[in-house]
Amino acid sequence: MDLLKLVALDQDDLTVISMHLQDAIVRVGDIAYLPKERCFAIVARRFDWEVGSDHPPQRRLTGMHFQQVKAVRVRGIDQSNKDAVLNLLAVSFDEHDAPSGTATLIFAEGGAIQIDVDCIEMQMKDLGPVWAAESRPSHNETSAERI
Repeated sequence: MDLLKLVALDQDDLTVISMHLQDAIVRVGDIAYLPKERCFAIVARRFDWEVGSDHPPQRRLTGMHFQQVKAVRVRGIDQSNKDAVLNLLAVSFDEHDAPSGTATLIFAEGGAIQIDVDCIEMQMKDLGPVWAAESRPSHNETSAERI
């Protein structure tokens, strides 16, 4: 399969990227906020949802970044533990003073990163390596109702 490259310039685009990043594994050490460049970036190991259930599950190394970043806030994530692993559940956006707003990366177990932006300008790109995943993520209705 070709490498996936997506750009988000509005909330609908961001929703599509969120679906592709669902269940991505992120190491805390692979998260960076560069205030001078007004950029927030992550390298993740995303679950490849494009591969059908009739094929073995796989993960891909993927980079994503936001531009036009004004501020970043972190909740429920130990930033000192660079080897800690997070499970990304979704990326959401709350518009405040159009087109600015806050993108939120929602992680399992209550962690979240809020990214204040002047406007949505986000990219996601597969970086190449693909490998077999240990299992296919599953989401039962009980856990979804609690979120």
